[in-house]
Amino acid sequence: MAASKDVHVQICSQEIVKYDLEIKALIQDIRECQGPHSELADLNAKVKEKFHQLRGRIQDLEQLAKEQDKESEKLALLNEMENHRKQMLSNQTAWRKANLACTLAIDNSEKDNLLRGGSSSVRQRKTTKESLVQTSGEITESLLSISRMMSQQVQQSEETMHTLATSSRTVLETNEEFKAMTGTIQLGRKLITKYNRREFTDKLLIFLALALFLATVVYILKKRLFPFI
Repeated sequence: MAASKDVHVQICSQEIVKYDLEIKALIQDIRECQGPHSELADLNAKVKEKFHQLRGRIQDLEQLAKEQDKESEKLALLNEMENHRKQMLSNQTAWRKANLACTLAIDNSEKDNLLRGGSSSVRQRKTTKESLVQTSGEITESLLSISRMMSQQVQQSEETMHTLATSSRTVLETNEEFKAMTGTIQLGRKLITKYNRREFTDKLLIFLALALFLATVVYILKKRLFPFI
């Protein structure tokens, strides 16, 4: 079972890294995009899908961390998951900046076309503004979602720390009880040894007294029955 968990954790981590690299590559494509806006929209749709997949795998990693038997492995995976979430937030910010820069570049290009008398540029400009508003809204929604996820993780981390603190106090109290019990056992062992020694001494004294008594009786009988000896 532990080996199976390790395999799932490894696969999950590899997929998170893969999605992260794919998102970075798409963001770079957005930076280099020169239009039209339909191409930018396609790139943004791909980025949004990759973020959705990445978010799901990060949640899977969090669930796998909670299922770990060892507390140290659980905390290590939670820390790894938190780092992935921070990286996802960083990618979200880079995505938004790349979108704004690309949209501005396309707008400037369309302005140049407009100045050259291209009537189609006016319609394209309206589409650009609508696309920019839509894209900004989607990015803002994604950032808010990540913010909520991070807030939940902070709360869970606080609960985990509280549980660890309670466990530590319980372990310390149990250790103190074991120490007190060990002292009591050692004292009892000393008393038993002492009583055993005293019992042996008492038996020896009784034996000597009995021997003395018998010797006295024999001596008296000897004097009375055989006075000439």
